[in-house]
Formats: sequence, C-alpha cells, structure tokens
Amino acid sequence: MTDEGERLAKRVAALVPCSRREAEQYITGGWVSVDGRVVEEPQSRVQQQLVTLDRDASLLDATSATLLLHKPAGHDDGRLAPDDQRPRPGGPTPARQLLTQARQLVGDQAVQRLLKRHLVGLGSLVPLEWAASGLLVFTQDWRVARKLTEDAALTEHEVMLDVAGDVSPETLRRLNRTPDGTKPARSGVKISLNSNSEGTTRLRCAIKGGQPGLLARLCDEGGLQITGMKRIRIGRVMLGAMPAGQWRFLSHNERF
Repeated sequence: MTDEGERLAKRVAALVPCSRREAEQYITGGWVSVDGRVVEEPQSRVQQQLVTLDRDASLLDATSATLLLHKPAGHDDGRLAPDDQRPRPGGPTPARQLLTQARQLVGDQAVQRLLKRHLVGLGSLVPLEWAASGLLVFTQDWRVARKLTEDAALTEHEVMLDVAGDVSPETLRRLNRTPDGTKPARSGVKISLNSNSEGTTRLRCAIKGGQPGLLARLCDEGGLQITGMKRIRIGRVMLGAMPAGQWRFLSHNERF
C-alpha cells in the first residue's frame, strides 16, 4: 500500500469479506460510505477513513432504472447523446441536466436513491416538442425500451392543450375529422373540450403514437393559437402532480 492509500474496492472486499468484483458492485450500488459519505467509485483511495457497508446492502438490487421527468417548456426532449448535453447558444436547455439528486420528487415512493450508474446508458425514447411541457421517460431497462419502441404506434398519449379564445362546437368537430370531412374522426386522435377560462380554452387530446407536431398542425388548420401544451400521460403512466423540473423513479408496479 502506498502513501495514497489502498483502493476502496480492496478495503471493502476485506471488510465484508467478499470478492473484489462483489466489492465493486457494492460500491457502485451506493452501499458504501467513507466517513459517512457515500462513495460510488471503486478506484477511490482510502487511508485511515472509516469505511462502512450499509446493513441493507444487496447485490440483488442492481436493477436497471427508469426515470420519469416533468419537462419544463423550453427544454429539449433529452434525445441528445449523453455526451452532448451542453446548452447551445440560442438553443433549448438539455432536459437531461435536470436529472439530479436535488430535483428528485419529494415523497418519491421509490426507496432507491439516484446513483451515477443510473445515468449511464439512459435513453429517452418518447419525443416531446421543446416548447411543450410534460412527461418524459428516460430508461436503462431494455423491457421498457422495447415496449416504448415496438408498441409506439399503439401507445396512447394524453395531452392538455391550451388555446387562445373560445373553441366553437364546429371547430371542435373539424379538429376531429379528416381534412376532407368524410370520416368522423382522424386516425388515432380524439380531441374534446376540457374547460374554459377567461380568454383561454383547454382541450384534452388523446393521440395514438404521440405524433409530434400533429396538434400544432391541426390547430393551425383550425385557426387556433396554442398558448400551452402539456403531456400528462403515456400509456398507463401518469404525470400526476409532479412539479415541472422534478423527476421520480418508475415504480415496480407501473406499466406503460
């Protein structure tokens, strides 16, 4: 051992005891603390510091993570490569920058805490316009990724759309009909009146496959000005009351 100390993985392997590989898994799993602070790098060096293993530590808990973010308007949808997350001059802020411990939803039912390994290979597979807010999904789980890609055209998205002024019954019918008016509804699109407030109408839109840009085009065709757009559901997973800019883990009993 040098003056720099010994590798944390070696210390943990002797402490448990266990193999060096298992020690590295304990460390990257967030189960190891050095002088009371969680350290996630097996190559870290320790000398006389107190190294402890969480009494609930388990090597069976290293599951792939899925994070649900309430994207604020003006952020991109997170589909940039993980190594290309710096804001560009005049461009939207990368949504991935919001995935920090400080922004985890207070009261998140998940017992796990955000670790560095949760942000490795984290894909965003469900696009959302940069000017819109609402539910975004980031996942490492191949099962979630397969569901969101293979069933993309069949998955229903629910979007709350605010438009300026009143929306007449005729305009609402026109929004739900094909351009030539021959069919009662556009394929995979259902738009209904949700509420009215002074100068604004809120529409509830259910769209199969999400279809980015479709609502903007429909409103343009109907002479409506969009003032706000929020995606509140993807499949069976709801945004809920989570504030903009915060995120939570997908719980074990939630399915898209």
